[in-house]
Amino acid sequence: MRLHILPLLAAGALWLCGCSGNHHEQQEEHHDHEQQEEHRDHEAHSDEIILSAAKAEAAGVVAQTVAPGSFSGVIRTGGRILPAGGDERTVVAPAAGIVRLGRSFAEGMGIAKGERLGSVTSSGLPEGDLATRNKIAYETAKADFERAEKLMAERLMTEQDYLAAKSEYEKARLAYESVGGSKSVGGVGVSAPIAGYVKEVLAVEGDYVETGTPLMRITQNRNLQLRAELPEREIGKLDAVSSAKFRTSYSDRVYDISQLNGRKIAGGDCSVSGGGFIPVTFEFNNTGGLVSGCYAEIYLLTTPRENVISVPESALTEEQGVNYVYVKVDDEGYVKRQVKVGESDGERVEILSGLSAGENVVTEGAVHVRLASATAAIPAHTHNH
Repeated sequence: MRLHILPLLAAGALWLCGCSGNHHEQQEEHHDHEQQEEHRDHEAHSDEIILSAAKAEAAGVVAQTVAPGSFSGVIRTGGRILPAGGDERTVVAPAAGIVRLGRSFAEGMGIAKGERLGSVTSSGLPEGDLATRNKIAYETAKADFERAEKLMAERLMTEQDYLAAKSEYEKARLAYESVGGSKSVGGVGVSAPIAGYVKEVLAVEGDYVETGTPLMRITQNRNLQLRAELPEREIGKLDAVSSAKFRTSYSDRVYDISQLNGRKIAGGDCSVSGGGFIPVTFEFNNTGGLVSGCYAEIYLLTTPRENVISVPESALTEEQGVNYVYVKVDDEGYVKRQVKVGESDGERVEILSGLSAGENVVTEGAVHVRLASATAAIPAHTHNH
């Protein structure tokens, strides 16, 4: 019996060894298959940019779904921001003399109506101080008129002489009060005619000025005007211009006239500004941060067009004159896409080709996706598409 058992044990051992070898070979084949699948997947997504969701969130990367919508025609031009009528006043010298400012003034400083800004004094000049001269003339004329009233009451003066004394008194009184009365002694006072902000200081401490010389400009800065220069070649679109967007020379922010309670108030029919341009003027409320007199880049808006695909300006990147966007294909994957652009209204850009409705486009943080695409190697990626 023992002799028969031994061959059976040997045969069983050989069978077990064979099974073990086959299993090992199957594992190796499965591993090779996985590597081949991974390689094919890598090749299929070799143009994909990988940026983890955590890193994208930390970098402020935001994507939005593309949807067709309304987009106005745009005429891009330049112009200026101007004060609206009645909202700006110039403070002038009430008399000839030396400027004495009550304090230091700077552009943008708030001013209350009636606030004393300083004075103009002629003290030390050959003709003497105007305020002092006016005071002496007023007091003399007042005394003469009071004496004339007594004489008139006693019928010791003719009515003609009485009226002459009264006239001299009134003229002296008006001259005295026009420069500030008793407060003007030592200089003719200068006060703010309106409440607002200092736009420009035109005279400094110690300047000699003549009567009527501008000393300061004060603006209420409440209503402003935007004056756009429409090129003559676009005159056929003048009637279609309904609104505008603009960007100042000192800021990247784009302002929309329609969001500032603005409206178009004038559109010239001829080239009155010279240089082949036609003025188009809008009036709007100043919500802060805008200064009259500055230059602006202006986007005149004309007839709206429907079913236009557009993206924010921030979605575009440019390389050697070619425009690109980044399309988000999954949680961590992005694809660089060349696009052809049309008109821009300063905030959004029309896309003529390269994008379709429903695609997810990076609108904020595109530069971070671009930096991720510059990495030397793309990490292994097992996402399914």
